[in-house]
Amino acid sequence: MKNSSSFLLVSLLLLASFTVRMENPRGDVNYDGKVTISDVTCLIDYLLSGNWSDEPVVPPNDSLPNNPEWVDLGLPSGTLWATRNIGANSPEDYGDYFAWGEIEPKEIYNWSTYKWCSGSVVTLKKYCTQGNYGTVDNKTELDPEDDAAYVNWGSSWRMPSADQQQELCDKCTWQWVTKNGVNGCLVIGPNGKTLFLPAAGWRYDNALNRVGSSGDYWSRTLGSGLSNGAYRLLFRTGNIFRIGFDLGSRTDGFPVRAVRVSEGK
Repeated sequence: MKNSSSFLLVSLLLLASFTVRMENPRGDVNYDGKVTISDVTCLIDYLLSGNWSDEPVVPPNDSLPNNPEWVDLGLPSGTLWATRNIGANSPEDYGDYFAWGEIEPKEIYNWSTYKWCSGSVVTLKKYCTQGNYGTVDNKTELDPEDDAAYVNWGSSWRMPSADQQQELCDKCTWQWVTKNGVNGCLVIGPNGKTLFLPAAGWRYDNALNRVGSSGDYWSRTLGSGLSNGAYRLLFRTGNIFRIGFDLGSRTDGFPVRAVRVSEGK
């Protein structure tokens, strides 16, 4: 018993002084963004086996910020998708609606209220590749501080890229279904696991449009050649439209379905 206590004490002392990566909290040896008993376990395993892996690990669902869960659909990229929208309490809830590059929902969605312009589509202040739309900075993906998933759920989450949304379209089977009274699409991954995306519609001005018949989900990727728009995953009743075929106006309010990322990525 005495030897076990001494071993645990040594492990705890090592944990308190051990820093693997400067951007992670001191003692966060498994890179899950916080120091818990799992870090002690990792150190004990290292002391017993002598083997250390410097690869970030994905913590279990119950240790994530606000407990958002994720599903591994067996996609070639290994992308892990959240099982509910930002601001939702269940997969069927619509959640919050965000203008592209904004991190909070609001009452009115149009160019006069949009954060990244000075009142019109031709006065963009950020994420602009064309001078006729505003100040050019050539940013084509949202910075973390402008990413609704990163800000609301923590650094382990991001809004998906257009490529990740495209993969979801190309590599999965899609079915229009009604789940617990809510219309939407059931996305079936290559490994048979599923994801439900409710047809939450979208917001423009102060109106909510096409609820129950349309699904529009933001990516973090600016439109190619059109700075006033960004890529979105779009589906309508009975049909699936690929992300590469459609841009949404940056001012529209769409829900966000996040993807899980490893710490440090």
